[in-house]
This record gives sequence, structure tokens and C-alpha cells, in this order.
Amino acid sequence: MENPCHMCMPMGGILALKGIEGAMVMVHGSQGCSTYMRRHIAEHFNEPVDVGSSSLNEKGTVYGGEANLRQGLDNIIRVYQPGLIGVITTCLAETIGEDIIRIVNDYRQEHRLSLPIVAANTPGYGGSHSDGYWLTVRRLVETLATGAERHNKINIIVPNISPADIRELKRLLAVMEFEYTLCPDISETLDRPYLPSYSKLPAGGTPIAALCRMGGAPATIEFAVTIEKEVSPGQYLQDTFGVPLYSIPIPIGMENTDAFMAVLETISGRRRPPVLTDERGRLIDAMIDSHKYNFSGRSAIFGDPELVYALTQTCLENGICPIVVTGDKGGKLAKLLPLNEMTNETVVLSDPDFNLVREQAKAGAVNIAIGHSDGRFLTERDDIPLVRLGFPIHDRVGGQRLLSIGYTGTTLVLDRITNTLLAAKYQDYRKNMFAKYYKQSQV
Repeated sequence: MENPCHMCMPMGGILALKGIEGAMVMVHGSQGCSTYMRRHIAEHFNEPVDVGSSSLNEKGTVYGGEANLRQGLDNIIRVYQPGLIGVITTCLAETIGEDIIRIVNDYRQEHRLSLPIVAANTPGYGGSHSDGYWLTVRRLVETLATGAERHNKINIIVPNISPADIRELKRLLAVMEFEYTLCPDISETLDRPYLPSYSKLPAGGTPIAALCRMGGAPATIEFAVTIEKEVSPGQYLQDTFGVPLYSIPIPIGMENTDAFMAVLETISGRRRPPVLTDERGRLIDAMIDSHKYNFSGRSAIFGDPELVYALTQTCLENGICPIVVTGDKGGKLAKLLPLNEMTNETVVLSDPDFNLVREQAKAGAVNIAIGHSDGRFLTERDDIPLVRLGFPIHDRVGGQRLLSIGYTGTTLVLDRITNTLLAAKYQDYRKNMFAKYYKQSQV
């Protein structure tokens, strides 16, 4: 690929581990891999991001990198004193066949460690950052969750959404009077407040003790409909501990947010309070305000599959026609998308690069793009305005503060999309009208 629409698996693994309290990440591979991923994540969140590396070189590549990994674990324990270490792999470690699960288990036994170390195989060529994210969350749950005593906290398993979205999700759960374990939780670890002194390991994240008790929860809500059962943390909890699983889309859009509220009402037996009914009503009002502008929208939507799925539904609800839609490799997204007769021109791309997206966007006369900032090439080269949403956002500040979930978040997203369409329309409106309708008099 010349310009892929996604990043590699270990990137997603780091994002998942950054949502665990006191966690430190060890990347088993070359120094360059960890540097690239650390910089990429730090530029999006505008936060310092520490990532360890086993620093594999030529010698380790030929004779094996176990010694490097062990030394790296020694250094991380000494310098950071973490509550958990996550070990993920890169292309190099996987190519030479490093058995990191065996190495980690041997290391813990030899040092008689109670410190949890979670190992996940995340080769860069094995899939996208979204794949790496879900695989790592699954490994966290498999390694730590036990058949604990039953309790009242429901499990909430989230995809790669913004810290602002997670804080909104917590607010909604508080309004519905739920106790919960949210995993992973980057709302504080990757969007921390300014403090006079720097801490190597930021406060916040999913408590490790709470992860261990996920097997005793009354239910799991997992915002994931495009992933396979083999990598679903919620599916593991259901199969292993009998925890009922509710797999639903990210609550972006009217239908998806209604589905989330319905699940909460089913689990609790309580109706939603009036404050949420009012927020839903304000979203309906926003949809009424903008519908007369959105019919002209022909969108290209790209990013993490769960986000793409939810955004496509949101566009359909508001009269915006999705023309080009792309998530990760695989066909599940295409099978699930709720395309109807108004979208008979929609092209669903699997694992493309932006050159192919550009070709399809031109063919479909796309006039708005929705996705992460790598889509800026659509603006630079084809003058298609971009609504930035998702990960990564590198050419603007505030990606970690973008709110999109719930009735309130959906209202904000809808306003941004509608205003982007209006700005593009009026930028050339007078010139186009002049060229189309004005004729000089013949003398």
C-alpha cells in the first residue's frame, strides 16, 4: 500500500494497555518501532507517552531476543515500578518466532513475581491497529479475569474511542445509576490534567483488581459488532464464566444510542430518567434543523470499523448518502452495514489505501469526508472537506476532547458535519451561480 488507511497491530496494543491502571508497555522488537508508535500516540493526545523496548538488533535477530526482553523487563520494573506490564510484539519478533508467552511465564516464575505480565502477539503484518487493540484487550481479560464472587458491577468494554467519549459514557452510566468496570479507560491516562510535577505512570485507568473480578459481573456490554468471536473479550467472559453478553454498536446516532439505553433499561429494570429523554429530544430537534442541508451530502467514511459502522448509520439517519465506506481487512463490516435503496452507489472497501479511496470518491462525486486526519489528502488533492473524527488526528489539536457518543455527542457530530457541508457550499456559491445563470447581453 502506498498510503494505508490504518496503522499496525502493536499500535492498538499500546492504546489498550494505556487504559489500565499503573500499566507499562514493553514492545518486543526494534527501537524504531516503539519510537514511531510512541510519537504517533503522543501527537494525537498531546500527552507524554512512555513505551519500553527490548531494542532487538542484528545479534538478537539471529540468536533470539529473549535476553533483550528479560533485560527490558528488569529495567521497567526498576524504573517504573508498574502495577502491570504488557508485552506486545512487532514484525521482527514474530518473524524470528519469539515465544513471548513462554518467556514471560518463565520470567515470572524465576523471579517469583506477583506482578501481572500480560503478553499479546501483535505482528505489524498481522492486521490493523484495531485488530491489535481488540486482541490485547482479549489477552488482558483472559490473563486476569477469574470466576470471582458475583457482584453488581456490569462490565463495559469499549473500542478505541476518545477520552471525552469515555467521560460521557461514565456520565450516562451515573445518570442510569449503574456500578461498572470500564475497560480500557484512557479518560485520565491519555488526557490528564496539568499538574506541577510529572509522574511516569499517570493516575487513572481500569483498576487491575476490577479486571480480575470481571468474571463475576451480572452482564457485559461490549461496543463491538464487527469483530470475530475469537477476539471478543465479552465472548470469553460469557463462554468461561457465564456472564451474559450484549454486543451493540458504539452509541453514535439515534438508533445506536437508543439501543444502548434499551440494554441499560433491560439490565437494570429501570426507565431512563427525564434528563436523557430531554437530550434525545434535543437531538431530534438538531436533526430537524439540519435535514434540509444534509440531503446534498455524499460522504466518504473511513477509520476503525466500529466507528465507521456507527457513523454510517448516523449519516443514513440524517439523509447523508455514504458513497465510500472503509474499515479494516475482512468482510464483516460490509455485511453489517445498514445500506438501503438510497445508497445503491455505495462502495465498501476492504483494507484499501487512500489512493483507492480517492478514485472511488471522484467516481461517486463525494463532497464530504469523515474520519481521521490521514484523510487530509482528500482535501489537499481533491478539495473534499474533512470532518476529523477518530484516531489519529495529527494536524489539529484536541482530538482527545472530541465528543461523539450519546445523544449529546451525536448532536455535536451532526452539527459539525452539517456546518462543513454548508461551508463548502457557500465558499463557491456565488461564483457557481454566476457561471450557471448569468449571461452577458448580446449587443
